[in-house]
Amino acid sequence: MQNIVGIIPAAGLGSRLGGMAFSKELFPIGFEVDESTGQEYPKAVSQYLLELMRKAGVAQTYVILRDGKWDIPSYFGDGSKYKMQLAYLMMNRPYGTPFSVDQAYNFVKGKTIVFGFPDILVEPKNVFVKLLEKQQQTQADVVLGLFKIANPHKWDMVETDETGNVKNILPKPESSDLKHAWCIAVWSPAFTEYMHQYLQQVEPEFILGELKELPMGSVIQVAIGNGMIVQSVCFHEGNCLDIGTPEDLKKAIKRLT
Repeated sequence: MQNIVGIIPAAGLGSRLGGMAFSKELFPIGFEVDESTGQEYPKAVSQYLLELMRKAGVAQTYVILRDGKWDIPSYFGDGSKYKMQLAYLMMNRPYGTPFSVDQAYNFVKGKTIVFGFPDILVEPKNVFVKLLEKQQQTQADVVLGLFKIANPHKWDMVETDETGNVKNILPKPESSDLKHAWCIAVWSPAFTEYMHQYLQQVEPEFILGELKELPMGSVIQVAIGNGMIVQSVCFHEGNCLDIGTPEDLKKAIKRLT
């Protein structure tokens, strides 16, 4: 049986939404019903991701924070409300999502990782179940969840072959003929180790200011170039909305309110 844990990077500034008095991961989108009272309450956007992870059997998740985002642990607490154990780690290398994820390395090495962005709403509800099944079937190092999107310049676009094998990842291209982007993933202990070693190699370039920020997709692309197997599941009837952008935030509010 797989030893599965979740990782959620929540260290972003939320600058695309302008000044906010709270972390964007807690933006209320839609409502949930209290089972004991029947009362409806606003639902934080990142709760949807926790529910998707829990449906896939994730019982423990590490949330990576930056200084000042204390409202997130204050809101979610130890995770018992969501039938999950939550732990919080501090981001100390502000060079992009891979460095935030690597903050959990000593806690998650040797385990299968379920990964998602807390400000992206994803459907259907069994997305991580499908990714884990594909990883078990193919023994891939990484399996990406793909969704059809309309604005390539906002996403990591993905090129695959007919079997779902990922050939190329283009982080936020100015234009692209590709139709699908990734926004969720699962990966093996081998990829966790590969990324950890790779980040140690390139970190000096960020410390010296030669590079500014490293996208997660770029690390996966380097791994492909070094022989790692990256597979995908395309959710043709699914959708994803990045509420970190005003355009998708409006869509999410209309759809779930």
